[in-house]
This record gives sequence, C-alpha cells and structure tokens, in this order.
Amino acid sequence: ARLEESGGGLVQTGGSLKLSCVVSVFGDTMDRYAMGWFRQGLGRERELVAAISPGGLTRKYGASVEGRFTISRENAKNTVYLQMDSLKPEDTALYFCNKDRDPGRSADSFFRSPPVVDSWGQGTQVTVAS
Repeated sequence: ARLEESGGGLVQTGGSLKLSCVVSVFGDTMDRYAMGWFRQGLGRERELVAAISPGGLTRKYGASVEGRFTISRENAKNTVYLQMDSLKPEDTALYFCNKDRDPGRSADSFFRSPPVVDSWGQGTQVTVAS
C-alpha cells in the first residue's frame, strides 16, 4: 500500500489539528481493512494511538489519547482521518497511518495485535508548543 499523510503542523497546547491519510491499495480496496494511526516521538518507540474497523463502525484508542482524538474514515475517498483536540506537548510526534495486513479484523483486534508492516509513508509532524 502507498500511504500519504498530511495535516500536521505547529499548534499551541489545547489546540486542534485534523490529520488525513490517503491510501492506495493496489489490486485491492481499503474498505476490507481496519486502519490505524501511529505516532513516534523523538527517541521513542512507535505507538499505536487509534484504530478503526473496515466499515468504520467501531473504534479503539490508546489510553493517552482517549477522549481527545477521534479516528474516522471515508472509504469512497480512500482516506482515514485523525481529529486531535485538546492537544498536549506530549502529543508531539511524527504521525503515520497504516492498514491491517489481514482483511476483516475489528478495531479491537487491530489494537490487541497490531499488524507487522514493512511499508510506511513519510508521516506528518505534529508539534504542540507549551
């Protein structure tokens, strides 16, 4: 898959940003797969922060972003979004999206067992100033 993230930027603490990720799945369709947003802060491991089921009906969030971030998708546009509100300096990171490796899994399954993938987009940088 080819993944193109956008929408990052510099924002003050308490501000909002909406990230977008356009997905190209060659010979397949995005609507068969759960999708996730990940982030990687400087010197830190990559962290899964949100996941959404193939049809968009179920979502799962990491504890650090629950109640502040919202993941959504528009399968007709091959796009997944991450609305980020009440941003904190600790949200500063490079944000990536990716698709599940196996079709049909739920958001909960994606979170419990994140896919091992070897292809990532360039990501989009989010910086939250204190």
